[in-house]
Amino acid sequence: MNSPFLLENKNIIVTGASSGIGQQVAILCSKLGAKVALIGRNKERLEETYSKLEGEGHVSFSYDLTDLEHQKDMVYRIVSQMGAIDGLVNCAGISTILPLKLMSPEMVEEFFKTNVFATIELTRQVLGVKNVNKLGASIIFFASVMGCVGENAKSLYSLTKGALISGTRSLAIEYAPKKIRVNVISPGVVETPINKNLPYLADPDRRKVTEALHPLGIGTTEDIANACVFLLSDASRWITGQNLIVDGGYTIK
Repeated sequence: MNSPFLLENKNIIVTGASSGIGQQVAILCSKLGAKVALIGRNKERLEETYSKLEGEGHVSFSYDLTDLEHQKDMVYRIVSQMGAIDGLVNCAGISTILPLKLMSPEMVEEFFKTNVFATIELTRQVLGVKNVNKLGASIIFFASVMGCVGENAKSLYSLTKGALISGTRSLAIEYAPKKIRVNVISPGVVETPINKNLPYLADPDRRKVTEALHPLGIGTTEDIANACVFLLSDASRWITGQNLIVDGGYTIK
């Protein structure tokens, strides 16, 4: 019996694939039978991710997605090598803790260009007529619980993530006639190679506070990757326009 949770014969693009959640999503997709196109800025770490993939037919691109002008060419190369796209996971993004008084217009522009503009443009290119599977596809944006609830000095980050949550709903309606599903995942605190050395996880006392805010404890990259593959798989074929909050209970307190 074929399981609807598998990704066999699917071509999946994963951005931010050089580390953390993006890396784990790419690895799990390959284990479930997908061919994966990796996109990330760090070439060495991207090669490390590639070496951990299972199966054959994967491709890798060291690319800065804020270079909007050449995204079209990159997507063309991916489709030429892999075939029509069945799924896109937009993991790439940046974060900060910054009070309003220290913000500048340049910072706001940088965050929106990375977290919103680059993501939307890549999605637009992938959904081109000749690029996406005619039978349908799954698009996943990455937001955050900070796009749903407030926290001190997180307004800049929250602005960008809230934009993705709102945009998801309208895009889901726009592309539903083509059987293209658009959803967003909002993680809570997840331990990754990057943030595990930050004070709220590295300092024992502050870590206890962070853990207490998450009834099920701090998340892992596997927790988020599992949610991703569900939304990429046929098991979620009747789900679109949703914000899937994966936060260990953070937002219910």
